[in-house]
Amino acid sequence: MSYLRALYETYENNLDKAGEIEPKITRDGKKMIEYTLLPISHTTQTAHIEVTVDMNGDLFEAKVLDKVSVILPFTEESGSRAGKNYVPHMLHDKLMFVAGDFVQYTGQEDKKEGYQKYIKQLQAWCESPYNHPDINTIYKYVKKGTLIQDLISSKILHIDGLGKLLKKWSVKSEEPKPEIFSVLTGDQESAFVRFNVHHPGAVTDDVWKNKDIFKSYIDFYNTKLKDSDICYVTGDVSPIVERHPNKLRNSGDKAKLISGNDSSGFTFRGRFMNTNEVANISYDVSQKAHNALKWLIDKQGRTIDGRVFLVWGSKNIDVPQVSENLADSSNSILLNLFELPKDNKTGTRSGLANKYTQLLSGIGKNIDIKLAEESKVYILTIDAATPGRLAVLNYRDLDINEYFERLLTWHDSCSWRHMRKVENEWKEFYGSPSFYTIAHAAYGPRPSDKVVKGVMERLLPCVMDGRQIPLDIVQNAIQRASNPLAFEGTWEWQQALSVACSIVKKQCEGEDYTVALDKTNTERDYLYGRLLAVADVLERNALGKEENRPTNAIRYMNAFARNPERTWSTIQANLQPYIMKLREKGTFFTKLIDEIGSQFNYEEFNNKSLSGKYLLGFYSQRQDLYTKKDKAEEGERTI
Repeated sequence: MSYLRALYETYENNLDKAGEIEPKITRDGKKMIEYTLLPISHTTQTAHIEVTVDMNGDLFEAKVLDKVSVILPFTEESGSRAGKNYVPHMLHDKLMFVAGDFVQYTGQEDKKEGYQKYIKQLQAWCESPYNHPDINTIYKYVKKGTLIQDLISSKILHIDGLGKLLKKWSVKSEEPKPEIFSVLTGDQESAFVRFNVHHPGAVTDDVWKNKDIFKSYIDFYNTKLKDSDICYVTGDVSPIVERHPNKLRNSGDKAKLISGNDSSGFTFRGRFMNTNEVANISYDVSQKAHNALKWLIDKQGRTIDGRVFLVWGSKNIDVPQVSENLADSSNSILLNLFELPKDNKTGTRSGLANKYTQLLSGIGKNIDIKLAEESKVYILTIDAATPGRLAVLNYRDLDINEYFERLLTWHDSCSWRHMRKVENEWKEFYGSPSFYTIAHAAYGPRPSDKVVKGVMERLLPCVMDGRQIPLDIVQNAIQRASNPLAFEGTWEWQQALSVACSIVKKQCEGEDYTVALDKTNTERDYLYGRLLAVADVLERNALGKEENRPTNAIRYMNAFARNPERTWSTIQANLQPYIMKLREKGTFFTKLIDEIGSQFNYEEFNNKSLSGKYLLGFYSQRQDLYTKKDKAEEGERTI
């Protein structure tokens, strides 16, 4: 029940946002979508047709919609309808409910009670003290029972030669395909209709956005709630509910978090007589908790293969996400992380690391200022066990300061230099990779969503509990980074290499590995990595910009990781022509190779397979040499 309490309190803390439609750009940046914190007693549905009536209750206009989402009032029964359970929503709904002439144009006599139930409950709302003028106007129109006839006259719906609704549009027809057949996946009779009212000369909210109508329905529906008992979440005596909302992850999601409709199987196993003996949840809590969850998922949840990863704050919804890169988790964190200048003295990008350290400490300070001490952070993972059931796989609630302490410890221990594309331009970034990037680095280049969500779930305890990254993830990342020829593009390998360095650094936490080259490190694997980097840069210098083929160091990298001594002999022998070609530069490289080789202990220069530490030495030495080349191009000493 604790996660329901957290969601309920989140809704209460954000009451001012209920009914407000907010825009959001999708993760790929290609589409703008809308989401909202739903008012209680309301849900969402995809609408296909919009019908606008005038103040006299006559049809004003009708149009086809491109599968837009609409907020609509609903009942406890209609919110969980399925199959042939013909229970209508209160206002907007499918043709079979809102059209009094549905049977006339379909011949489906068994569905005639749908409209009868719809018009009866809408009438009850209009005749109650909680009615609204716009709802009365819509009721005046729909009770005429001519909706389909009007839509046919408006060329929205189409009939066949027998006067019935067309099942599908014939591909052989010479006429243009009507809009309605482009937005529907089924028959015309499955179309969902939303209603609006035309107010000439006045500016008013659409019916599905009107907060006065929302409140009118909430007040009306509250009079229909009868059975009261102790709510297990709040401890108050309130109207309870047995049916709970679905559509949590998307508008087509039928899975529920809370359900107990099996009275003949093994649900209770003799312990209880009915579901209420298991747990009572009030209507108010159920509605607010589920609506808050849907809102949070739409707003900032990460959904992969149906599994939702969600992090939010009790008083500040937008907290940095566990699974994301820190620079992606908060707009205030981004700063100028991609625009850090070079250090004038060393010519390196050491400013990246310094800036990142300042960033980490700065976040912690800002949290104390912006958030109250009693604030919490909630971490929730849910997935569907079956098509109709959602399971809570993980739930944690942490003090805000404790959460940030663990989060920042993770990011600091995994930080490395990366490259990423920002507005079609490659820029440097210093920090830790996201869970998603780690999954692709370890199981790429295109792992299934099932694999990605499994990796993300396994990495959560590494952040929250300080556990080591699972060994198979580390080993896979190292193996892929050691095989550059398997990648389609150089940048893909470079990304895999930097991610591997990040998680190897985490695995070696406490040994103080950094992006900057450590010339005092005499650890065997680190030194081997440095040798490989020198060989790679040497040959690349000799080949020049015109020759794009892989160097011998890159070609033999996989073999080098498994048999370093034997493979190094082959690589070094192949370097001789390039050393001769470079002349003075070649002398510089040979001296550097000798310098690195002299740091080996004699017995450690052997054929034992290398650990991931060799990648750290390889990356840092390679970066150091290319940084010196950058300086040379700016007029300083050459290599």
